[in-house]
Amino acid sequence: MTDPGARPDRVLSQTIDTSVPHSARIWNYWLGGKDNYPVDEEAGDAYTAVFPGIVTIARSSRAFLRRNITHLVSEAGIRQFLDVGTGLPTAQNTHEVAQGIAPEARIVYVDNDPMVLAHARALLYSSREGATAYIDADVTDPDRILAAAAETLDFERPTALILSNILGHVADYDQARAIVARLMDALPSGSYLSINDGSRGIDPVFEQAQDAYNDSGAVPYNLRTVEDITRFFDGLELVDPGVVSVTQWRPEPGSPAPEVIAEHGGLARKP
Repeated sequence: MTDPGARPDRVLSQTIDTSVPHSARIWNYWLGGKDNYPVDEEAGDAYTAVFPGIVTIARSSRAFLRRNITHLVSEAGIRQFLDVGTGLPTAQNTHEVAQGIAPEARIVYVDNDPMVLAHARALLYSSREGATAYIDADVTDPDRILAAAAETLDFERPTALILSNILGHVADYDQARAIVARLMDALPSGSYLSINDGSRGIDPVFEQAQDAYNDSGAVPYNLRTVEDITRFFDGLELVDPGVVSVTQWRPEPGSPAPEVIAEHGGLARKP
């Protein structure tokens, strides 16, 4: 963790290469955030020029996560969250949604982006009854994540593991599945797994834009088929309606019929 008295801009200038676009900052740009640089805006604009629908995907992904957390707190009684691949703080972060319903909720965020680290204060702001913490770690090191998270979370109590648009950064599918399995193995019965990721086989224009982005020098993000995303939930009990386009996962009552977009996700309970 950075020195609490350190200025974020000083930390950023020492650790961030602003000459290369970064996926978390581009995502922040598509969400309407300000934590990005001209190189990220250029990459984001180049992407939207090919596939304008990426903005809908980014915002629908965020709405899916909000509905997941609301269900977990209000209906499943979950009070602990391990959010891996947090990204930059925006509106309605995990702790804001969870603690807005249950102030005693405890949240651990995980990311290895120095810009997220510099903005960790926003993520660490917690209700007095609950707790939030931030771990500087990589998704490919689940043992480190679990050891550090155990300082804030009680792994004898049901916990929700959130992997939102992070597994696509793990190129090897078997490795990605092994990471999910290792993290879930550490959680007790009654815990939940929430995953959403970009999906292949739905929109060829999206795939063209993503392939071009991956060739740009930025950190690649690998789209996966709906079947592959579904297999991350093997051995768990999927919550209705299963793995679907994120727009179709329990949409708000009275909202228009959702369109299918190339971002799929689901929520499942560990027996």
